[in-house]
Amino acid sequence: MPADDPAARLAERERELTALLARLDADDASLRADRADATADDEHDPEGSTLSGEWQRVAAVRSATARELDDVRAALALVEAGTYGVCEHCGNPIPAARLEARPQATRCVACAALG
Repeated sequence: MPADDPAARLAERERELTALLARLDADDASLRADRADATADDEHDPEGSTLSGEWQRVAAVRSATARELDDVRAALALVEAGTYGVCEHCGNPIPAARLEARPQATRCVACAALG
């Protein structure tokens, strides 16, 4: 995939994130099944993390991944609309280096720093 093809880069990232969400959903289902097992006494197991801790970790990673996937899909819509790479705040071009590092960026560096 050419480095200057934002649609291809974003589509690849969309595939990666979708696959990651599927794995996280499977992990979540497995943790729920383990938690439903009445014999699982993970709170007193000195050998590893608790199911609750793992569940929280998976939920946090899943939430962040879902947000990134939403951002990537929004960026793909901007590519389709012909406005990809234009700051949504000031209307100036987003530097290529920023888009390379964060393809789903919707603000230039100066506007992103504003919060």
